[in-house]
Amino acid sequence: MTVSRYNLVVVLTVALGSFTYGFDSAIIGSVFGLPSFFSYFGLTLNGSSSASIIGAANGLFAGGGMIGAAFNGWLADRLGRVKAIQIPCVLGVIAAAIMGASVHVAMFLVGRCLSGIACGMFSIATPLYQSEISPAHQRGKMVGSHGILVVTGYAFAAWTGYGCYFETHLEAQWRLCLSLQAVAPLLLVLTTPWIPESPRWLISQGQRDQAWSTLNRLQPVTTDHDGSTVEIYREICEQIAVESESSNNVLQSIKDPQTRKRLLCVFFVQCLAQSSGILVISNYQILLWNNLGLYGSLPLLLYSVYTSWAAILNWVASRMVDRLGRVRMMVVGICGCVVMMSCYTAMVARYSSTDNQAGNVMGIVFLFLHVTFYAIFVDTVSYVYCSEIFPMHERAKGMALSIFGLFMMTLTADDLPVYTEAASTAFAQVGWKYYLVFIIVPASGVPVLARLPETKGLTLEESATLFGIPTPPLGDMEKAQVEHIEGTTSGEDVPETMTIRH
Repeated sequence: MTVSRYNLVVVLTVALGSFTYGFDSAIIGSVFGLPSFFSYFGLTLNGSSSASIIGAANGLFAGGGMIGAAFNGWLADRLGRVKAIQIPCVLGVIAAAIMGASVHVAMFLVGRCLSGIACGMFSIATPLYQSEISPAHQRGKMVGSHGILVVTGYAFAAWTGYGCYFETHLEAQWRLCLSLQAVAPLLLVLTTPWIPESPRWLISQGQRDQAWSTLNRLQPVTTDHDGSTVEIYREICEQIAVESESSNNVLQSIKDPQTRKRLLCVFFVQCLAQSSGILVISNYQILLWNNLGLYGSLPLLLYSVYTSWAAILNWVASRMVDRLGRVRMMVVGICGCVVMMSCYTAMVARYSSTDNQAGNVMGIVFLFLHVTFYAIFVDTVSYVYCSEIFPMHERAKGMALSIFGLFMMTLTADDLPVYTEAASTAFAQVGWKYYLVFIIVPASGVPVLARLPETKGLTLEESATLFGIPTPPLGDMEKAQVEHIEGTTSGEDVPETMTIRH
């Protein structure tokens, strides 16, 4: 099976938005590992004031992510997928400038919130766009680039923090870390004039000639699995013609049983993924290494190696997901995370703040094994799955809800601790017992996860059949438009050797 070089370049280019999300969300861990940041703002490194700033920074980022996710679902449908990528680019650059130039904690927190909004928008727009321009039997690998670049962003952020630790000008250490957040979104916004709009969105807007031209350029080479470009175009037109009769109102959509099932699926998948404890481990990793008796530059080095390892494993996941299936991989991953988190918790409970070198080393090993399971079987796969199961008229809103759920799981809701926002307080109050949350919750969700519909190998339109929605024939107008395309397509554009899906 082959993918056109142009299609691959476009997918990887928009993945700069994924890199931005990863770098911006993880750089805060590196900044909090630099004592110069706390001293500049007059905060004690291990005091309650620093804990409150850490909690606020993570909470505002997550809150901003919820706003960005909720807004971009509407924006992607209204203005198109490319505009939904361009706007967070601008926001990301502004946020980086504010944080890098901060002279007061409040200024830093405002920039952190804006960064969260941009990242929430990227988390929807990037995999949404990638899923709509990728061939069915390569979609897992191509949408998987979102997860790969997110974790690559984590790794770059970690190595940036490690390198800045040795900068002799102390104030430049953390300002450089925060300012570098502007690089990826700036590069992306400069390339967006050459990025084509999603053919599926163009068809939904009645721009069928432009959609055909774009689709033919993106997928000129087809396979026995995916059929000819004309057949793919026909299938998209069929499904969108039917979906146009459906309500685009959010409340009406939720009342529909099939839509409600999809929404519950994506919300559940994202919430369960974050319940593995991966966000807390990432954002508070420097403190976790400190709890194991490691200080100075060593925690930053371990954090860098940890995130680089995760990036490599996300690439491995992208090569496996189209063969093994989405649901099976996520079940294996969550089970593995539960086991590794249990082992790590035992090490912290027994050896934290002690001089037992063997116990502390095993704690490090179990953290690396935890991210191994998460990166291979959950991280990339969860984004792929959530981008696949919605019909065209609900895809942006569905992705918005899944990402909304992701960021919601990092906030405090109704005075109950929910992961990252509560973590700094929880670690101080209950210590290792807080990790039990990341054992019990995901373990409880595995039986439900195993029953979710599998989308491996299906086109975006075919996935509708998993939720009881048939793919009906074209109406007269749509049929005439497709026949016009078929009649005007030359033999060079669609070779006779290409097979048509039945």
